[in-house]
Amino acid sequence: MIDVFIDYMPLFMFAALGIFLFSGYPVAAVLGGVGLGFGFIGIALGVFSEIEFFNIVSRIWGGIADNQVLVAIPMFIFMGTMFEKSGVANDLLYCLQVLLRRVPGGLALSVTVMGVIMAAMTGIIGASVVMMTIMALPVMVQRQYNMPLATGTIAASGTLGVLIPPSIMLVIMAELLGRSVGNLFVAAFFPGLMLAGLYLLYIVTLCSFRPGLAPPLPDELGPTNKTELVVLLLKGFVPATFLIFMVLGSIIFGWATPTEAAGVGAAGAIILAVVNRRLTFSVLSKVVEHSMLTNAMLFFIFIGATAFSYTFRSLGGDDIVIGLVDSAGLGSWGILFVLMVIVFFLGFFFDWIEITLIVIPVFAPIIELLDFGGHVAKIDLVYWFAILLAVNLQTSFLTPPFGFALFYMKGVAPPEVKIQQIYIGIIPFVLLQLIGLALVMTFPEIAMWLPRQLLN
Repeated sequence: MIDVFIDYMPLFMFAALGIFLFSGYPVAAVLGGVGLGFGFIGIALGVFSEIEFFNIVSRIWGGIADNQVLVAIPMFIFMGTMFEKSGVANDLLYCLQVLLRRVPGGLALSVTVMGVIMAAMTGIIGASVVMMTIMALPVMVQRQYNMPLATGTIAASGTLGVLIPPSIMLVIMAELLGRSVGNLFVAAFFPGLMLAGLYLLYIVTLCSFRPGLAPPLPDELGPTNKTELVVLLLKGFVPATFLIFMVLGSIIFGWATPTEAAGVGAAGAIILAVVNRRLTFSVLSKVVEHSMLTNAMLFFIFIGATAFSYTFRSLGGDDIVIGLVDSAGLGSWGILFVLMVIVFFLGFFFDWIEITLIVIPVFAPIIELLDFGGHVAKIDLVYWFAILLAVNLQTSFLTPPFGFALFYMKGVAPPEVKIQQIYIGIIPFVLLQLIGLALVMTFPEIAMWLPRQLLN
């Protein structure tokens, strides 16, 4: 019995992780605790040595604390938080409402476009969903929008930040996979816009055939002449979009590294707040505090995940997983499909960062061994897999019972908005995300065409 336990100890690690993640303890503490706990068990059974705990410390320092790529994360978080707290985002949403007021479902379309812009500003999904719920949902309720349509649009649009660069998730993925952050950003650009395009197409089509679901905004909304319209654009639309271009353009065109671009974005967000006369000591204090807490949470999880993944590999977890996959005889497409299904169902219970830090270290060695023939070039395989994983992980924010975007929304939504309406509203958008996943899987060029053009 002991021999069986030793041989399959990594699988018992996963079982223990699954149990303790439902205990309510912080994710970082669970990841690190399970990793260290099984390390001590391995010492007692003679399959792990005390000196290996020092290897965990050195990996935490070299892979996290001394990692220049991860420096971009705090600055991206600061940029998005400043964008939200300074009220610049509120001006931008109003501007989009004015521009799209004559299009069917104009307010819902404005929210979706706002989601794209917020995604390009920050990868903080909670902040995006909460901010757009506070700003847009009361207006949608006032305009008598269909509640599932309104809630589903806000929740889905707010989660685009997990995919559209400069996504924090893509930074973490690139580091775990040992690939270029800039190249992964470029690969995610078209899939992110494609997903937003699917949302826009769905809203326009639905509201064209059923206009009662999204009553139009009043004609008197916004400027009364071209001069006022130009002023509105110069104040609410142009500065934010220019900042996005400076951040993303500098990465895509190779003018700056992601870390340098993050610094530009953080400085640009401060300048926008100053220009709009919104930068007060109170705002700056809130931004710094929120950014600090978010960063502390993320990097604490990195530390716990490093301890877990090192112990898992030291106990032979990679060999067990590869052996199980080989014995299944599924072939490359079968393995890829199984991995996508696993990630999708993990999204019902866990957040993206937990799934990413658990799944990638385990399955990355398998992906590099797969062969899809001429469907995708070998050099593009890991990037393509990362984009598939990113599109798939967006569903983790929307799928009940633990869809975090749903709870963010419910926490700040007006009292008349029921959780059942939110659950109903996200169904079509989850289906659209799965369609997007199928499209990228079927047509890899959606992700890989732009990187190839820029690299050539």
